[in-house]
Amino acid sequence: MTDYGHELEFGLFPTPDSSRHDDLLGLVQTAEVTGLDIVSMQDHPYQRRFMDTWTLLSVIGARTSTIKVATNVASLPLRPPVVLAKSAATLDVLTGGRVELGLGAGAFWDAIEAAGGPRRTPGEAVDALREAISIIRAFWGGRSVRFDGEHYSASGLQPGPVPAHDIPIALGAYKPRMLRLTAELADAWVPSMGYADPPDLPKLIETLDHAATQAGRGPETIRRMYNIFGQFGSGGGFLKGSARDWAEQLAELALGTGMSTFILGSDDPDDVRRFADEVAPATREIVTRERGRAQQRAEQQPAEEQSADQSMAQPMSQQTGQGTAGLSSATESPAGSGPAPTPDDGTRLTGELSWDEPSRPTYDSGAGEARDPHTGAAQHLVDIHDGLRSELTQVRQVLDQVRTGHTTVGAARSVINTMTMRQNNWTLGAYCAAYCRVVTGHHTLEDRGIFPHLRRSEPGLDDVIQRLEHEHEVIHGVLESFDHALVDLVGSEGTGQEGSDALERVQRELDMLTDTMLSHLAYEERELLGPISRHGLN
Repeated sequence: MTDYGHELEFGLFPTPDSSRHDDLLGLVQTAEVTGLDIVSMQDHPYQRRFMDTWTLLSVIGARTSTIKVATNVASLPLRPPVVLAKSAATLDVLTGGRVELGLGAGAFWDAIEAAGGPRRTPGEAVDALREAISIIRAFWGGRSVRFDGEHYSASGLQPGPVPAHDIPIALGAYKPRMLRLTAELADAWVPSMGYADPPDLPKLIETLDHAATQAGRGPETIRRMYNIFGQFGSGGGFLKGSARDWAEQLAELALGTGMSTFILGSDDPDDVRRFADEVAPATREIVTRERGRAQQRAEQQPAEEQSADQSMAQPMSQQTGQGTAGLSSATESPAGSGPAPTPDDGTRLTGELSWDEPSRPTYDSGAGEARDPHTGAAQHLVDIHDGLRSELTQVRQVLDQVRTGHTTVGAARSVINTMTMRQNNWTLGAYCAAYCRVVTGHHTLEDRGIFPHLRRSEPGLDDVIQRLEHEHEVIHGVLESFDHALVDLVGSEGTGQEGSDALERVQRELDMLTDTMLSHLAYEERELLGPISRHGLN
């Protein structure tokens, strides 16, 4: 067993219960804003309580901007490989390259057969999976697909679209033949607790690594993902104690078995926040420290010993620099090196802002102070804001295309409707979705909003937060005006004088939205990065 130096990732594995879909979408939003890397969904089309996996992932992809989305794992017997390939490629294009595809050979055969799928023996299921992977990868390659297999075939299929990035394929595997297939063809391996508990992992990994070597691949080329389940408390056992206990246990797995992506199965928002805010950074800190010590020991060895150990140490040392750099900025950054507010040169397109910028209250935010424990959360705020700024640029580009006749107003509206700004997430990136619902009277979630948390943590922020709340309401009105102008443009069909006037109105409203959003986001970062770096999000 060894540590292959893969960058650690942390994710969410919620239950796709149709009766709690609002809670589920809120949970995914929590996962994104607290910095988790991936959200994955199980796929059981025959389960009456569960939502359809691809439909759900599509909605999640539209409502998020940074978190990766994945099947965990897709039920191959009920999803033909061509359809899987097209679904994954389409969602990858729509999400800007955020899709990963987890595949399973099949289970619960009575239910699969009841749903019209084939009943396969274990050997047939593995053979079918092998064929499916060949077709899926050929489809993503963008060239005509010809394949004649026992279970699947394609006769000159013209594929498309091409994915936005190389979609990794992960396999859920436990038996030797499936592990060998994983080692030969997959990018990642994704077992689950309950089917493969920590004491079972070394034997499975030994089989996987041996098969990877036999297949001519280095074992380090296969990412190891792990679906985990636990409960925070004071009890003993794996993932049964404090957040620090969890971090130490997950770090031990990472360093001892090479597991590098930990996906929490939970529907509890408090546990998800704790996993993201406490467990993930502590695990990264432990792993980075131990990798650094291992590298230092290797560098101090006599030349002959270092040469003997090089084959084992090299994969780790190649990766350590990136992992350490990514952590140091969040946990041990020198003074002044924390996340910085986005500069605002004061340039405005309209000169008609609904607030007076010089009169804004200010607070000594202290952004970038040394050893602030939550600089990662503050940086994530900047990342979310950068996504919103990017969307504004995209909206402006789409409108330019309408003006030059390269796209239709209907297509423009379709594009804009998919953006985060249209999903009620614009207030504080996705962080303040709960707060947005508070100010519009739909929910009473003040005790879970970031503003109440910051008010409690630093009472001196109250004037700033009141101003930000006011600006949120103003932005809501600006968004509505832009939306109404867009509706009128679509209704005018973009032709004649009526269309020209409607287009000019959309341009004016978009300029106002641009000025308002850029002004607000820069102010928010200037005032809140320091407090968030010190106190986190909740």
